[in-house]
Amino acid sequence: MKAVRLTQHALERCRERGVEESEVTAAVEWGSRERVREGRTLCRFTFPFAGTWQGRHYLQKQVTPIIIETPREIVVITVLAYYY
Repeated sequence: MKAVRLTQHALERCRERGVEESEVTAAVEWGSRERVREGRTLCRFTFPFAGTWQGRHYLQKQVTPIIIETPREIVVITVLAYYY
């Protein structure tokens, strides 16, 4: 597997959305992939959560990084998170 690098923007979105860098890496490695616009790929992986986010209790957290793959690395340009 290529090295996974998060941009500053992606790191900021992780902090805002309650996502750990290790969860982003796992989503890139093990998640489903879907091509989106301009050479970008959306990765999606759902983790058991059983915790509280913004005052509400959720059982699962879906981490969705958007990546661009280069010959040497996988660059995460942003990260989305969905709580269920």
